[in-house]
Order: sequence, then structure tokens, then C-alpha cells
Amino acid sequence: MFTGLIEATGTIVARTPTGGAVRLVVAAPALAGRWRAGDSIAVSGVCLTAIPQPDAEHFAADLAQETLQRTTLGALAPGAIVNLELPTPAGSPLGGHVVQGHVDGVGYIESLVPLHEDIERTDWRLTVEAPAALAPQIVAQGSIALDGISLTVARLHALHPDGSLRFEVAIIPHTYKATHLHTLQAHAPVNIETDVLAKYAAQRSLQQHDWLTPEYLLANGY
Repeated sequence: MFTGLIEATGTIVARTPTGGAVRLVVAAPALAGRWRAGDSIAVSGVCLTAIPQPDAEHFAADLAQETLQRTTLGALAPGAIVNLELPTPAGSPLGGHVVQGHVDGVGYIESLVPLHEDIERTDWRLTVEAPAALAPQIVAQGSIALDGISLTVARLHALHPDGSLRFEVAIIPHTYKATHLHTLQAHAPVNIETDVLAKYAAQRSLQQHDWLTPEYLLANGY
């Protein structure tokens, strides 16, 4: 389990097809010596299994077809900056929110704009377009992980005709500088993981209405 508090950024140094999968090699000097073979590492919000490399400053990870289809990682080229987080040990404070590293879908950055003239100290407003399937799980003032970063939904816009949803989050100066956000441009894809509580609430709501059929209503005098 992760909390969405990014520990460091890394750099993709290689992307190699391996049969039905793709192997990424990531330079992560800030995490050197802090992980072992088989450990989980969240790479831009995707929980991956670390594979050792000749030196401790690098690790590799294999991307299965599901990961390639559901996340942005398969499209990353060498030189791309990624967010990195190691799992949170049991009993540790949860500084962000519960992040599983199970990406629900890909959204797109509409804009990332500073709110003040002092670029070094300003906070930012990030606007993201989310696919229709995720809209019921995104709520105002709720938690969301974007490329692994724990954030709070500040504002929801009206649903588009196709059901997709545009929402905004506030980015503080520390988050802007300490993550890969300062490297992204408009239209860049981002991995979205909705709050696990919102997922279960949405699923429960659907299940509660499964029994509400015409046959049930007729049998019960409606």
C-alpha cells in the first residue's frame, strides 16, 4: 500500500519489449539501497515489482499487457521523468490517503496554471479530463491520485455529453517542484486512481439497485 506522498523522481533509461510484455529500466538514485528484489515500487502511480540491475541506483520492472493497456507507462520513452514511492510500512502515519497503485484509467491534462506571478512560490491549478467510466468515483473534496500523487479534488465541472468529467485540483509549490508535474505540458496523459472508498461506494450503489426490477415492484404492490 502507498499513500501518494512522492519520495523521489526517477528517469526512464530503457524500454525493451520482452515477448508479450515491456521491461522498463528506471534510474532512481534517491532510492538506492532502500529496496530489495521483488519489492513493490509505485512508478507514476503504478504498483510494479522491482527487478535488480547491475548497480543499486537502477531497477527494472516488467509491464504486463493489462498495465500497458490501462496506464501511461507503456508509452514512456527514455528520458521521461516518473514519480516514485516505496510502500508504507504497517503502523506508519498515512500522510496522504490510501493508494493501492491499481490505476483505474488514463486522463489528460487540460491545463496547469500558476495562480500568482511569483513562479517560485505560487500554487498551481491543475485541470484534468477523466474518462466517463471514472466520473461516478470522483467527488468534490474527495481524494484522488494522479500519477501517484495524493491530491484533493477542488472543483468538478459539468459532465460532457460523452460522460467524461473535467475536474480541478490545487497544487502547492512543494508538490509542483518535488514531483514530475513541472515537466508536464497540456494534453499530457496521467494515470488516475480514484479513492478506494469511492470505488466501493459506487459499486455498492449499483448493487443496491440490481434488485429494483419491474418484477420486484409488481410483486410488492408498487
